[in-house]
Amino acid sequence: MALTGGRIGLDRGHDGRVAYLTIDHGKYNIITMETRQVMADRFAEIDADEDIQVVVIQGDGEHFSSGGDISGFMELDPVDFTDLGQNITAPARSPKPVITAVDGYCFGVGLELALSTDIRIATQRSEFALPEMRLGMIPGSGGTQRLARLIGLSRAKYHVMTATRINARQAGDWGLVASVVEDRAALDAEVERVVKALLGFSPLAARTAKEVLDKGVDAPLYSGIELERKAYAMLRSSHDFAEGVAAFTEKRSPKFQGR
Repeated sequence: MALTGGRIGLDRGHDGRVAYLTIDHGKYNIITMETRQVMADRFAEIDADEDIQVVVIQGDGEHFSSGGDISGFMELDPVDFTDLGQNITAPARSPKPVITAVDGYCFGVGLELALSTDIRIATQRSEFALPEMRLGMIPGSGGTQRLARLIGLSRAKYHVMTATRINARQAGDWGLVASVVEDRAALDAEVERVVKALLGFSPLAARTAKEVLDKGVDAPLYSGIELERKAYAMLRSSHDFAEGVAAFTEKRSPKFQGR
């Protein structure tokens, strides 16, 4: 069946503190319905593992992902699409920082997956698109909403409604990605630089920052500031904050424990 196939590899690095998820399904890393569920299963495993502090999602080979398995779309009943966006967007619900390393195509559900992560880094040859209009369809896993919040409503309408690709330079200028690097080698190096930076911080502070940013951005300004203030007060009583202050005073590197 076209609905099945594909692999999400899970490897660990940095003494088990980093989970590397690799999409592996042919030259274009097509994402099937089975792959969607595997991604959710991987994150269930990752989220339950207290040792893992950072997650990296990448594609195997030339492209991150060209999108979904179009040939399998008509094998599903309409009711099967009701919860379409819940599995592939598991990174958005994860309490851990999630980085996406994009090289080459990042289309359709591949882009929706990337949009549900926290930090996106891309190569100069990368291209981004939500091409569902070409099939008489619209994005169904958060693409319209997340893209509009990142690049603005006017740009999102243009690129969704005309299925026009976004090049890496535009993606960088508009904030769709955090940075653009020259090639795959530079991408790997930049991802590792960000990983090491995140590993040096308190896991509790990182989790709290992600939650405050995600929940506050769609709230009225006053509510967002109130959420930030209460989160700040909560962290004030944490072991990691006391350790951070002590390390700063003693001019040494902190040893955070995530509590």
